[in-house]
Order: sequence, then C-alpha cells, then structure tokens
Amino acid sequence: MPYPTQAVRAVRLLSLLLCAATLTTVCPLPAHAFAEHTRSSSAGNNLTATNWEASHASSSIYTSRLALYHSIEALTGVPWYRLAAIDQYERTLTVAHPKDRKHAERIIGIFVTGPVWSGLLNPDSEDQNPHSIELFSGLGQDGSGDGIADRNNDKDLLFSIASYLGKYGNSEDEFGIAVWEYYHNSRAVQRVQQFAKLYQTYGKLDLVRQAFPLPLDSIYSYRSTWGSRRSWGGYRIHEGTDLFAGYGVPVRSTCYGVVEIKGWNPFGGWRIGIRDLNNRYHYYAHLSGFDKNVHNGDIVTPGQTVGWVGSSGYGKPGTQGKFPPHLHYGIYRDNGWTDWSFDPYPLLRQWEQNERKALKSGKTKGASS
Repeated sequence: MPYPTQAVRAVRLLSLLLCAATLTTVCPLPAHAFAEHTRSSSAGNNLTATNWEASHASSSIYTSRLALYHSIEALTGVPWYRLAAIDQYERTLTVAHPKDRKHAERIIGIFVTGPVWSGLLNPDSEDQNPHSIELFSGLGQDGSGDGIADRNNDKDLLFSIASYLGKYGNSEDEFGIAVWEYYHNSRAVQRVQQFAKLYQTYGKLDLVRQAFPLPLDSIYSYRSTWGSRRSWGGYRIHEGTDLFAGYGVPVRSTCYGVVEIKGWNPFGGWRIGIRDLNNRYHYYAHLSGFDKNVHNGDIVTPGQTVGWVGSSGYGKPGTQGKFPPHLHYGIYRDNGWTDWSFDPYPLLRQWEQNERKALKSGKTKGASS
C-alpha cells in the first residue's frame, strides 16, 4: 500500500533537513538543493523559505566564526572577542571601500594586501612560504599547519593577525597600542575597542537586532526629510529624519551599541550618539533629557530608553521651544577616516514594520529583528 502524499513529503523533508545539518558543519551557507522543497512544504509557517534561509545562513556563519575565534584564542592567547572586533571592523571597511578590498569568499572579513602579507621587500608579493615571508618580515604565518601561509585561508589569516596583536601583550592598553601600530589611526583603535566591549559583554556575535526609536504605541508621525535645507547657523542640508511626537515620549536605542557622546550641541540641543557593530553612528537630537542610567561608554540594547522627546537646541545650553517637539534621528557611516550621513528613512520604515509584525506574532516586546 503506497504511503499517503503528506507522509511522503514529511519523510522527504526530514531527510533533506538531516542532509542540511550535515552540510552546515563544513559549509557556512544552507544547501540550495532543498530551498525550493522547503519553500513549498512550509506553507502556513510564519517564516518564508527565504527568511528561513537567511536566518539559517547567518546563524551558521556566526557559529563558524565563533569556533574559529576560539580555536585561534587557544593557540595564541588573544581573547576571542578582540579577534571578533578586528574582524568586524575590517568587514565595515570593506563595505565602505569594496573596490579596494576585494578578496576571495571566506568567513573572515580581514583584508591584507600582498606586500604586507609577504613582506614589503619581498620580490614575490604573493609568497606563501612561511620561511621566506618571515625572512622579509611579512605578516603572513601558517595557522592551519599545512606548511602554507595563504592570506585567503581563514585560519592562516586570523592566526597571523592574532600573532601580531599578541606581541604587544594582553592588557587593554597593550591591545590599544597593537591596534594603533597596525592601523596608525586613532579612530580604528576606538572602534575596535568598542566592538570588543560589545562582544565581551554579550558573549556572542549575533547582535544585529534593531528597534524603532519611538514606542509603537505612542502618537508620532514622520516622513523622509533627509537632504532638505536648513538655515539656522548657516545654510546646510538636513542630515536625518524628524519624528514628531509629544514632549516626554521615550526615545529608544535602535541597536546594540556603545554610547559615544552625550550632552549639549548648539544645533541638536540635548543629544546622544551611539556606535553600533556596523560602524554606524546613531544620532538622537532635540531631547528634553537623558535617562540617568545612560553614560558615555555604556552599552545599550535595542529598545532601551536613552532619553525623551523635546525641543532643545538652536542656541546656548538649555535653549528650548524654538520648534515643535520632535526627535531628529540621523545615521552616519564611518569610512575609516570620517563619518558621512545617509538617509535613515528606509531603515526606520523597515524597523517599524518588522517590530509591528513581531509584536503581532507575540515574538518580542519593544524591539524588532
């Protein structure tokens, strides 16, 4: 007697999922072979196949990266969260400079040029011999034990960076000196230390959840206002989105991040700036006040209250009421040497919609993924 159609599908799906679990131990991405079957078999599920694939891929990549960080920590003594911070900072540089930092597909985002890897005076900029690389004082080392120092091999690459950092010691100050000597850029030192603090605090890599900056049950309105003209203090463009709401409506962190600045700005009034792991600076301005538990250098989470809507700014400290109460929200990306603004409106709409869906399904309270 043949099996019922539903039973056949269930058996096939179970087999495919077991194959996928095996594949992910050696591949950070889900197998595409069963994507269509999963899509057709998951009708009625809250997650679409596309969302499931993206979620599964991200989780697998984080697992692979964390395992690699821990293995290199065991070899070199450099804490995993510092390695993760360097790796993530490098990844943000590649986003800002994709043409200059092209490299082969791998799970580690660190980029090293051929001359730096093999040694500046090495006639072979693609040298993979650990002995000749050492002779020319190159960065490259063999971390995988195969006798080759390959700058596109994840383990070789991370082991080489860890060995470089380890030469300076393991204290916080010594780590800062090592990062400075590698980048010769004080901004890089600050960013890497901020990222390391976040990873150390939470003990995981998956810190990508986002939240809308105002409570969804409050009364507010906003539209795209980035790029419009402003005249107070000289003509300039509006580098953000204005979210109009009443005095005292809570203003929430949109991300996991580190408070970079807090205080008065003649333009923004009482404002706070938060740096996230994507090296984006989140700017909240015109506040009526700050949460007393939030200080410079503190870590904040998505949905955490950092202040309240107000109308401060456009004058000396304490100036209020020169415009209707609202939150000015801006995002700036760091390209390694300076910050540049971009329109936050699309992200705000996305975070708002995701949070509404999450609240409706009962998955979270006050934050979106």
